[in-house]
Amino acid sequence: MALERETKTYERELQNLLQHEGKYVLIHEDEVAGLYDTYEDALKSGYEKYDLKPFLVKRIQAIEQVQYFTRDLVICRT
Repeated sequence: MALERETKTYERELQNLLQHEGKYVLIHEDEVAGLYDTYEDALKSGYEKYDLKPFLVKRIQAIEQVQYFTRDLVICRT
């Protein structure tokens, strides 16, 4: 699964991160690489530090918001 390591790091560090609830965290592998006020700042820093290597930018929240979306599934018959 993509970003599995980073997701586990976020879950492991969540209790410590909650003092910064509402900010954005940058995570690379097992490292919390920084905290940012905006998503854009965190993303920019991630690309500067890690280029195209995988990293996670996530808003710190005690309760995760569930995102719902739908899409039409079309079977492609080639």
